[in-house]
Amino acid sequence: MTTEHPDAEPSDGGWQRLHPLSPVARVGRLVPALVLLFLVSTVHSKAENGRAETDYLVVLTLASAVYGYVHWMVTRWRFEGDTLRIETGLIRKDSRRLPLARIQAVDIVRPLLARILGVSELRIRVAGSGSTDGKLAYLAEAQAAELRLALLVGHHDPDVAVSSNTGLPMALVTTGRLIGSVLLSLVSIILIGTITALAVLDEFEPRTAAAVAGFLAVYLLSFAGVIWRRLSGQYAFIAVEGPEGVRIRRGLLQTISETVPYGRIQAVRQVEPLLWRPFGWCRLEVDIAGATARNQRGEGTAVVRKALLPVGSQQDSWHLLARLLGGPDPERTPPPRRAKLKAPLSFHFLSAGYDGAHAVCVTGRINRATTWVPLEKSQSVRLVRGPLQRPLGLATVHVDVAGKRARAEFRDREVAEANRLVEELSELSRVARLLHQRSPAASGSAGDAPPSGWYPDPSGRHEQRYWHDGRWTEHVGDGGRRSSEAVTPMP
Repeated sequence: MTTEHPDAEPSDGGWQRLHPLSPVARVGRLVPALVLLFLVSTVHSKAENGRAETDYLVVLTLASAVYGYVHWMVTRWRFEGDTLRIETGLIRKDSRRLPLARIQAVDIVRPLLARILGVSELRIRVAGSGSTDGKLAYLAEAQAAELRLALLVGHHDPDVAVSSNTGLPMALVTTGRLIGSVLLSLVSIILIGTITALAVLDEFEPRTAAAVAGFLAVYLLSFAGVIWRRLSGQYAFIAVEGPEGVRIRRGLLQTISETVPYGRIQAVRQVEPLLWRPFGWCRLEVDIAGATARNQRGEGTAVVRKALLPVGSQQDSWHLLARLLGGPDPERTPPPRRAKLKAPLSFHFLSAGYDGAHAVCVTGRINRATTWVPLEKSQSVRLVRGPLQRPLGLATVHVDVAGKRARAEFRDREVAEANRLVEELSELSRVARLLHQRSPAASGSAGDAPPSGWYPDPSGRHEQRYWHDGRWTEHVGDGGRRSSEAVTPMP
């Protein structure tokens, strides 16, 4: 994806530069570090000679401004057909060509100073990469929004039907619920418990409490940092339906606007932590092709990176799931009772099911996790029998998609059932991919794609079949009665 600067320099036609205020906005990234350095050095200098020395802060600020100006001078970008080309570098030239068809996500990041200056940073990720492949820091707000739309339209999946609810909020997180969910997290409980224990210890053994606090200071500060990043990163979270995917806006000091394309979702996961369940709260996450657990600097934790709903009610979650998955949830069945001998702590959660479009499983010991996998995205279907499963006559079937941790698992099933699942899921996955390629909307443009609804069954076996998100589902209708029949390849 990254190549050396070509020998033959192209003409300047069509090249565009970053916003003139980009050098100033880049200095803003150093403000927290400079403030912390100023406070530490002030205390140290006054203790040594009674005066604060700030000359080096001026030098660092000027050096950063010069670097930002040079970066602005040597960075340019333009469209070359169906490719976005970004060039930068003073000593070592770097030219990146990003095919629009392989772009997975385009995020708009606005740190505090950038918001004041009215500029935004554009971050582009491409399939097969876990980091930012292209970065334009900074552009005018309107230009950044237009460019993101152009990049997403360039790879917009024509099989995805455009909903009539485009532009309407799908879910939002209130401040009270966000604070409550953070306080009920493991990190917050450890931090609050440790501080409480130190306060009690200080009443009886002040010196011991001071020594323990000094030893744990680094850990306590890191826990506090995690809590702050969650609060600031997920503040004012709102998900809005767009024609190309779910548009997410979030952030307190630094705002981030990102889009989750419908066609790039590999799996959807709903997590219900133990302490959240009395309130009916859950977290909804998505795995997107090209995204990994690691995040860019300043974007918070890995959970935030993939969160479609950081915390919400079951109703909020099902509203999002209905738009992402469509149709009723597949019926789930539990494993045989002897599986309790192999998984005594998680047996009460274990269940799984499938239909013609998705495989779903429920797992977890303390936290309940439900995972949905589109069969058209499946990479492999495999059967595994561990040393504890073989004596019990059990096996586990995995439906794998892109990514290391994204999969649906039919855990601890009868061997005969597991063998049958492998055959049926393999065939359904093949059919789902075939129908996705042959869907009626594939021959038209995105604007011509029919909306979700009931249409004449193309196979002719039923009066109607339900169409959703650019594919036929297993839901059929005859004489007003609804039933299910797995989709089969059409000639």
